[in-house]
Amino acid sequence: MMMSLCSLLKTSRLGQEDISPSEEVTDTEDNEEEDLGVLDDQRSVILHLLSQLKLGMDLTRVVLPTFILEKRSLLEMYANFMAHPDMFLSITAGATAEDRIIRFVEYYLTAFHEGRKGAVAKKPYNPVLGETFHCSWEVPRDKVKPLVRSNQGPTRESGRGSNNSQQGEDSPEGSYRVRFVAEQVSHHPPVSGFYCECRERQMCVNAHVWTKSKFMGMSVGVSMAVVNTEKYISNKSPLLFPAHRVLCLLEHDEEYIFTLPCAYARSILTVPWVELGGKVSINCIKSGYSATVTFHTKPFYGGKVHRVTAEVKHNLTNTIVCKAQGEWNGTLEFTYSSGETKVIDTSKLPVIRKRLRPVERQGRTESR
Repeated sequence: MMMSLCSLLKTSRLGQEDISPSEEVTDTEDNEEEDLGVLDDQRSVILHLLSQLKLGMDLTRVVLPTFILEKRSLLEMYANFMAHPDMFLSITAGATAEDRIIRFVEYYLTAFHEGRKGAVAKKPYNPVLGETFHCSWEVPRDKVKPLVRSNQGPTRESGRGSNNSQQGEDSPEGSYRVRFVAEQVSHHPPVSGFYCECRERQMCVNAHVWTKSKFMGMSVGVSMAVVNTEKYISNKSPLLFPAHRVLCLLEHDEEYIFTLPCAYARSILTVPWVELGGKVSINCIKSGYSATVTFHTKPFYGGKVHRVTAEVKHNLTNTIVCKAQGEWNGTLEFTYSSGETKVIDTSKLPVIRKRLRPVERQGRTESR
C-alpha cells in the first residue's frame, strides 16, 4: 500500500506534468488580506444573503459575494500548509518511532498559522473541475537537522545521527526538493486531491478532501470529509468517513494517518475571524504510537482564542511521552517524558517560499 501511495505522482492524473526545477521561480505574492471589517454596503449584501439561509444549510451551492473571497484558490491554500518544509523533512530523521511521531506533531501544530493568511476570515476561491496547482520548495540540506529541545545539558537529539542512512548527503551544499501537486477531482461533491513528496528523503503525503460548509447563524462552519471512491462509483452516493491524510515514511516502512480540524468563520457581520475546532488524531499502527490534538473553540464568555492541546502516547503501555499546549497561531510549549521542554513561536518560524512557474508558462487549468 505504501509504495502504491508514494508512486502516485508518476501514475495518476495529478502527476502528468513532471515540472523541471529550472522552470520555477520563487513566489513573490504574499496574498495578505488588508480589509479589517465589513463595510456598510457589504453588510447589506450579507444580510440579504443570510435572510435566504436556514440553520444547518449546506453552503456548497450558495453563490457568495466576491468581497468575502481570498485572492487564492483552495488548492493553493493546501500548499501553504507546507510553509515549513524543513520541519516536515525532519520527521523521517528521527532515530526512534517515538521521536518521529513527536516531530510529526511538532510540524502539524505549526502548519496551520501560515495556511490561514491574515486575521480576517475570508474564503478561498472554489477550484473548477480539473483545476490544478503545482509548486515546490527548495530546502537547504543543513536545515534538515536534529531539533534542539533544551538548552540545559545534553539533549535527546544528540544521538540521532546513527539512524540516517543519508548522512553523507546532508551537507550544506545543495537542497532537497519538496514537490506538491493538487487537483480538483470532483465538482458535486467538491473534492480536492493533493500529493506532496520528497524523493531524496523517501517520504510523501497523499490525501483527498471533501469540504462541506454549513450556515450556523452568525458563523459559518467548514468540515472536511473523505469520499469512499469505490462505493461512490458503484452506488452513485458518496459515503462519509473522517477526513484524513496519510504520511508515508518509506525508509522506516511507516504510515501515519491523521485527521483535520473544522474551521469556523465567526462574526461574519462585523470583523470576521477564523478559529479551528475539534479533536483530531494521528496514528501509526506499526509503531503503536498515537497522538490526540484538540483545537479548543472560544467559550461564549471569557476564555482564550486559538487554543490547542495535544498528547502523544505509546498505546501498548498507555504512556504519555509528550504534551503540548498553546495557540496554533502563536506560542506552543512542548513537554517531554524526560522532563525537557521546548517553546516554538510560530510567528518567528522562518517561512520557505514556494516556487512555481510564471503565470505565462502555466497551463490554462492551473489556479494562478
